Amino acid sequence: MDLNAIRKDFPILKDGLVYLDNAATSLTPEPVLSAMLEYYRRYRANIHRGAHRLSLEATEKYDEARRRVAKFIGAREDELIFTKNATEAINLVALTLAWNRGDLVQVGPNEHHSNLLPWQRLARQGVKLEFRDNFDFGGKGVRLIAVNHISNVLGSQAPVERIAKEKGEALLLVDGAQSVPHIPISVKKLGCDFLAFSGHKMLGPTGIGALYMRHELMEKMEGAFLGGGEVMDASREGYKLAKGPQGWEAGTPNIAGAIGLAVACDYLSKLGMENVHRHCAELSAFTAEKMRGIRNVPIYGAENGIVSFNVKGMKPHDVSLLLDRKAHICTRSGHHCAMPLMKKLGVDGTVRASYYIYNTKEEAELLAKTVGEIAELA
Repeated sequence: MDLNAIRKDFPILKDGLVYLDNAATSLTPEPVLSAMLEYYRRYRANIHRGAHRLSLEATEKYDEARRRVAKFIGAREDELIFTKNATEAINLVALTLAWNRGDLVQVGPNEHHSNLLPWQRLARQGVKLEFRDNFDFGGKGVRLIAVNHISNVLGSQAPVERIAKEKGEALLLVDGAQSVPHIPISVKKLGCDFLAFSGHKMLGPTGIGALYMRHELMEKMEGAFLGGGEVMDASREGYKLAKGPQGWEAGTPNIAGAIGLAVACDYLSKLGMENVHRHCAELSAFTAEKMRGIRNVPIYGAENGIVSFNVKGMKPHDVSLLLDRKAHICTRSGHHCAMPLMKKLGVDGTVRASYYIYNTKEEAELLAKTVGEIAELA
């Protein structure tokens, strides 16, 4: 990858800013911004409703966006529902599966709150919930397995393909919020029934995400939200929803967001997801190698572009502040919406540096150097 060319698409990086908070949200390149502005400037209209030229063009662009995003994850276009983010996508599954009292949901050991709280709420309603610390999923009575593909804290990757082969009759939901931006994804190869991801972590805008749902399941289930834009027929006696994703997208969707996400997928595809993965993994491994020589700096995980660490004697928040003040390095501090994992690690939180396509080896060296200087203050 040509880092110099890539970085020119991100003018926010000027003036020495080192942005290492990509696991929270990535930056947005000029082509994505341009495509969204083109919608607002040239054919701003609603979709699937009007017969005028602006509505027809907006509809064409929105439907094309679905095709391109679906292709990015190896799915059919009629298997991809646009949502506002991965959190909403996961909640859609929790809200719309027909649950029976005693159904068992199994979750992984490193889950983000977004892939935990929806299942905990179901547990209040009679669904059973199990944590599987060793990714040993399956067994009698399991209705759903929910696991994050890549941990947003540790960067570790769950063996999703193995889980899919061993899951039996259980359904498999994969939280792809960290994996879809970083590694090549094929839902067919993964063997999952659902895949949730967010656009803002993969160069896209905020407020747009997607849920892959296996076609056979979508045909049997009904969306959680009902309203305009998804109705085939409605009367005083009842309603009939449209088939496919349109029956799941109530009201006016985030049209510009979908268009922007499609361009983000194209941008990443042009770079090559194998290259994206290699680049980010090399930076996290290089950072860990540099930081392991620093006293009083425990590292909790360093894979797939994510490095979580602490400086003994200092709060993660204070370390993150000092990184910004001393070297303009933006990191995340806290529990990263993964409190159960933090308790398992025996810490209140960590500092997390997370890399993406525009980050450099020089920035990784600067991070390690500055962490070393901060550790001397502790």
